[in-house]
Amino acid sequence: MFTKNDLDQFKVKGISLETIESQLDHFRKGFPPVLLESPAVLGNGIIQLSSSEADKFISGYESARKKLKIVKFVPASGAATRMFKDLFGFIEKAASGKSQSALLEESAFVREFVDRIENFAFTGDIKEISKKRGTELDKLITQGKISEILNIVLSQDGLGYGNLPKGLIKFHNYGKFNRTAFEEHMAEGADYAISENSQVRIHMTVSPEFMDTFSAHFTRKKAIYENLFNVGISVDFSVQKPSTDTIAVDPHNNPFRNEKNEILFRPGGHGALLENLNEIDADIIFIKNIDNVAPDRVKKNTNRFKKLLAGILLDYQARIFNYIHIVEEENPGFDTLLEICDFLKQAGCRFNKKEMEGLTDDQVRERLLSRLKRPVRVCGMVKNEGERGGGPFWVLDKHNNSSLQVVETSQVDFSDYKQKEILNKSTHFNPVDLVCGIRDHKGSKFDLAGFKDPSTGFISEKSFGGRPVKAQELPGLWNGAMAEWNTLFVEVPIKTFTPVKTINDLLRPEHQAML
Repeated sequence: MFTKNDLDQFKVKGISLETIESQLDHFRKGFPPVLLESPAVLGNGIIQLSSSEADKFISGYESARKKLKIVKFVPASGAATRMFKDLFGFIEKAASGKSQSALLEESAFVREFVDRIENFAFTGDIKEISKKRGTELDKLITQGKISEILNIVLSQDGLGYGNLPKGLIKFHNYGKFNRTAFEEHMAEGADYAISENSQVRIHMTVSPEFMDTFSAHFTRKKAIYENLFNVGISVDFSVQKPSTDTIAVDPHNNPFRNEKNEILFRPGGHGALLENLNEIDADIIFIKNIDNVAPDRVKKNTNRFKKLLAGILLDYQARIFNYIHIVEEENPGFDTLLEICDFLKQAGCRFNKKEMEGLTDDQVRERLLSRLKRPVRVCGMVKNEGERGGGPFWVLDKHNNSSLQVVETSQVDFSDYKQKEILNKSTHFNPVDLVCGIRDHKGSKFDLAGFKDPSTGFISEKSFGGRPVKAQELPGLWNGAMAEWNTLFVEVPIKTFTPVKTINDLLRPEHQAML
């Protein structure tokens, strides 16, 4: 099937022929849907803590963190084009000759953007550019020249926001200054992610074309936040590795070739970032999306719960390490082994006591150790109030063992009524708010690639040059890529979740820094 040129292309990308064949096999056979056992709910998969209980864990984290190496991991790849979908649509329709006033009546989204344009952090920049072009922003609005305003925001000769990544867009206005999403992550990290020697370490995954822009932005702003919070801040950048790209196929599942007869590859989705995460050396890693930030007046509550999750992680990890010591060194009795089983059941992995029937003591210890010796993640979960996102569930594997997993709707078989019913009973969703422990009981790093479930990717239909193409995404970073981690879900308030999916989300009260 493959030519010498194809094999050379795979070699340059760092992708083995075995991996290519495996991806093609997934296209032919498809990915199996997850098998939901039940939704994770309060008291059965999701932990709910009182204020005093939370204070204990937060205090534990505050006491320990000065001795730890902490990293804040922020996926920040890709342009923010989808944030501006409605604005691009308005410009396109106006260019076809349709009346802008009529379009404004039709689009409540664009109308809100224009009516409340003074509430954006980048309004001053719009005014400056429009003034340089010989007119005032107010006049453009009264004259109904909406496309001209939107072009200032989106085009390369304006703010260029239509092609910038979210991290470089001004999110919040503080009156005398404003902050990009990137800057808010620095300010946030300077509260809960300070480790030894007052250092704040951030790792951001960015697109190659924006690496220099991000680096220059950090260089300009670094001293401001170091002086403001009396910390040292370092930011490392990485890009999605070419070796994590996936082969594309035509509708008949044959490798898709472009006009140069080269095989087409596509990015493997955020699951590809497991490679980047795996290269980080840290005791604790916070993971949070680039667009989920809040201004200072909201941060205090948000940061409290980040420390809570980290405190729970440290406590949970210490208990795991203690049990490993007991199993390996102390020849525990049957009652102690049952205690460990109960711990595993409560801690995100339903270890069935019947599994021990007929096993020797050594086999029982080996099985327990295989469950204990895994990376750990503690995930914040918020009540589902209409926001989109994956949800927390008890999921059965092919051996009928159940564990806590974050599940996306695309992974569920909607033709199965029972599965659909379980999905609809979900009470919480995943805001991508994780704290991870990636070291074992001896202090060595786990190889995270060994704890993913390759069968949890998915296939989507795209187009290339007007031709249909099928694409494949790797198991998601907080879905299948962490399927074999020990997992805890903890309820956190909805106020800690402040995502920006569209530009008008910045008009929500929680993003108005000056309220």
